[in-house]
Amino acid sequence: MSEGIGKSLAYAAAVAVCLAGAAHAQTWPAKPVRIIVPFAPGGGTDIQGRILARKFFESMGQTFVVENRTGASGLIGAEVVARSPADGYNILFTTASLSVNVSLYKKIAFDPVKDLQPVSWISSVPLVLVAHPSVPVKSAKELIALARKQKGLMNAAHNGSGTTSHLSVEMLKQFAGVEVASIPYKGGGPAAVSVISGETDFSFATALAAQPHLKSGKLRPLVVTTAKRSGAFPDLPTMSSMYPGFESDNWYAMFFPAGTPKDVVAKLNAEIIKSLKASDVRDFIVKEGGDPVGSTPEELAAYFSSEVSKYAKIIKAGNITVE
Repeated sequence: MSEGIGKSLAYAAAVAVCLAGAAHAQTWPAKPVRIIVPFAPGGGTDIQGRILARKFFESMGQTFVVENRTGASGLIGAEVVARSPADGYNILFTTASLSVNVSLYKKIAFDPVKDLQPVSWISSVPLVLVAHPSVPVKSAKELIALARKQKGLMNAAHNGSGTTSHLSVEMLKQFAGVEVASIPYKGGGPAAVSVISGETDFSFATALAAQPHLKSGKLRPLVVTTAKRSGAFPDLPTMSSMYPGFESDNWYAMFFPAGTPKDVVAKLNAEIIKSLKASDVRDFIVKEGGDPVGSTPEELAAYFSSEVSKYAKIIKAGNITVE
């Protein structure tokens, strides 16, 4: 074979690959798409996933089926997607727990960083540092000063081992150098109730769990954990304004299996961005106490990597294990 013919064949092959990818993106989705939500029905992840599935159907005319695959703090469902064919027909819709689990669990059957393709960061829901009204503080600064004064005597409720609520307590201990008792509860509701009843002094509560109690005055809000001020709590300062790097929001994002064609990733990303501009989607996220985000795949990849590194340091320094 002559050199000229060889180059021509190589060029033709490259063109064929590009055309095949473009054709794939144009025809996708040609059949129902499965959205794996690795948590129970009825929660924030599940409801957001179903709202987006409906928007995708309205826009693309193909069914997007939400399937709940629970277990291991979201790892069971994530593994299902990571091991699925990289053809665009299996999507993972998960939360910040994925970045925590990389370091929290000693053995994981897949690599969340290498085996999943980021698509878009959907939304960000802050945690709110709340205290019982009887605790004599009106700011995070005053709470930290009181915790230092009452060394080891204050109790902090959290939503369970390895949750962002738990790790926020650990971050407070590590960033502010305070000693507090970290008390686990089975979810955000029970943790908030423990503060309301005075059983514990404060907690980093999920926005949804905290909102009704803030309005009634049963909890006192002090600060949020997002990098920027939250649209749901515009008057509250951020922890990062006191301690740079103290960020621990509950984010939501979509991933494909690694190796999914780039054109398909780009098409879903565009649909997500369009859906997040719809009033019904934005209204629901805001009602949940969150802020719609929308990002490029590259932005989510960078953010996810930084979250994995951040929580790895917190987990190691706090010697945190799964209970």
